[in-house]
Amino acid sequence: MPKPHLAILILSAIVAPQSAAGFFEKVEFSGIFESELAAGIVSGNARKAEFTLIPELVVNFGRISDITVIARLRSELADKLEPGKTIDIELREAFVDTEIGAAYLRAGKQQVVWGQADGLKVLDVLNPQSFREFILDDFDDSRIPLWMLNAEIPLGGTLLQLLWIPDNTYDDIPPADGTFAFSSPRIIPRLPAGLPVEVAPIDRPDRTIKDSDVGAKLSAFVGGWDLSLNYAYHYFDRPVVRRTISPTGITLRRNYERTHIVGGSLSNVFGDFTVRGEAAYSSDRFFLTDRLEDADGVIRAGEFSYVLGLDYLGWRDWFVSAQIFQSVLTETRPGLVRDRIDTSATLLIRRDFLNESLQAEALLIQNVNQGDGVLQAAIQYEWRSNLQLKIGADVFFGKSTGLFGQFNDRDRVSIGFELGF
Repeated sequence: MPKPHLAILILSAIVAPQSAAGFFEKVEFSGIFESELAAGIVSGNARKAEFTLIPELVVNFGRISDITVIARLRSELADKLEPGKTIDIELREAFVDTEIGAAYLRAGKQQVVWGQADGLKVLDVLNPQSFREFILDDFDDSRIPLWMLNAEIPLGGTLLQLLWIPDNTYDDIPPADGTFAFSSPRIIPRLPAGLPVEVAPIDRPDRTIKDSDVGAKLSAFVGGWDLSLNYAYHYFDRPVVRRTISPTGITLRRNYERTHIVGGSLSNVFGDFTVRGEAAYSSDRFFLTDRLEDADGVIRAGEFSYVLGLDYLGWRDWFVSAQIFQSVLTETRPGLVRDRIDTSATLLIRRDFLNESLQAEALLIQNVNQGDGVLQAAIQYEWRSNLQLKIGADVFFGKSTGLFGQFNDRDRVSIGFELGF
């Protein structure tokens, strides 16, 4: 993984000529301290006892550049999400913003968000994701920043974004003894009983240049529509798990596969309604089968996925949003674990009270094919301008073979706070 030598050199070159007093006048320091405690709804057992400090440092050099550094210090005292990892210290983001002519350049460790769907992702695939809490965490917190060059270039009435990502970091998969360890056959291959299993070391791309990801996005505002056309050539962030069965045992091999992604997004406002959508086609994806006759237990297929969303703001203090997601494979085969056409739906309802100091929200995500899903409900109260109190619940339902149903015994209630400084 690339080291932050470039950012350090740039910072040194800019800071060196400045006087100490002048430098500190350009510095802004802020941060967030937050905590969340969670327990099982039925069992009452501790599921999470987390304390997080997120300091942020911004150095503003006017027209020359800005430098932003964000760290995260996290302690999970219940030791349930990633057992054995109770303390985590991470450089979340560290980037330099500057302008070159009319172009805008951000270099360093950062997040790039393509797509704004709720709960599930279609275009937002450039940054890998931490699944330590499955998909319950906010995307901003679960998204893993990457070292990259991010350039935005105006072209008349359009904006061209170019990305070079030489960072070989991939999804953070929870350990087998973690609360949200995967068990669904859609993710974990089912193996015949009675044979020893050998798990080979993961084959991870490690060539900085040849294994880089690249992306481009062209966006414009046309006739009231916000439109984008997106392309990426990248490694899919979860490894493909292949299995080999022999009379003496089973061998599991894991490696990362590249794919071309072509897609786009649109949105428009019609009175109290906002219509939005995203679509993406991935050229090479790999899906598990449960047929022992298959040589490696996976099939290669193209995948077309999309989301259509409708938001409504016509009622005072209310926000209602509905979405439908579909994933369609270009090929199928007997034994394919998932359906060729897989459909999910979401419903988000939010209401503000007490002059927007109190907010209640509920998000339902359900897979139509298997009938499993999750309901996330939360109430947030702004006690002071920099202090928010939170209470919430996450309830899974459905068969254990589903993506959501695999956690149907992991329901939890939580309380917490967020303090800004």
